[in-house]
Amino acid sequence: MTTEGNLLRERRDGFVATLQIAHPPVNAMSIELLDALEEAFGRLAQDDGVRVVVLTGEGMFFSAGADIKSAMASGPLGLLQRGREVYPRIAAFPKPLIAAVNGLCLGGGLELALCADIRLCAQSAKFGQPEINLGIIPGWGGTQRLPLAIGPQRARELIYSGRQLRAAEAVECGLVLRSYPDEELRDQALNLARALAEKPPLALQAAKEAISAGLERGIAEGYRSEGEAMARLSATQDAAEGIMAMIEKRRPRFQGR
Repeated sequence: MTTEGNLLRERRDGFVATLQIAHPPVNAMSIELLDALEEAFGRLAQDDGVRVVVLTGEGMFFSAGADIKSAMASGPLGLLQRGREVYPRIAAFPKPLIAAVNGLCLGGGLELALCADIRLCAQSAKFGQPEINLGIIPGWGGTQRLPLAIGPQRARELIYSGRQLRAAEAVECGLVLRSYPDEELRDQALNLARALAEKPPLALQAAKEAISAGLERGIAEGYRSEGEAMARLSATQDAAEGIMAMIEKRRPRFQGR
């Protein structure tokens, strides 16, 4: 199933939803696109028919960052504030989110990709936080999420210099998990998403919550989240199904209950 939108296209493939940014020419982040992303992620979070989401861009751009025309129309802080509202909600999306970075991924585009759990990229992809060259700094979470992804020293160098990373260096430093030939990226991202969608959805969400709790609020909070999740999951039908499937030597059929 494919749903066409002016700024965001949605496709369904079993339990996998793909969101494709379609805001030519460079998939820049406008207030309208941020609104569309917020609506889509809010809706998919409540949709039991979706277990994993893939986020990608159209053409040769994942996203080149903020939309200057939108910023001018909304006033100096309007677009900034909208992004600061929407990006944390995307980062807190309760299901696994894969960013398939298909081309240039700069500024607010990189900050959007950093909201994902796993990042894959095309070999032509380039990444950067060029805000320093405009006399500003990343304002949608880049100064916080980039150090978590690649370590504080590498993040400082990228943010201070504004330079761009090619795909090979992005993989080497851990910004992305793997890179693929451009024509293979979509299929590889979908293959990973389908594999994750076969896992028990309640456990996937609990794992994401526990990992995020530790990274964002410290190991003690992460440990607490992990323990609570284990106690909760042990009583689910999915846990019983997983054990029975192992005993009976068959593939489990997880229902999210």
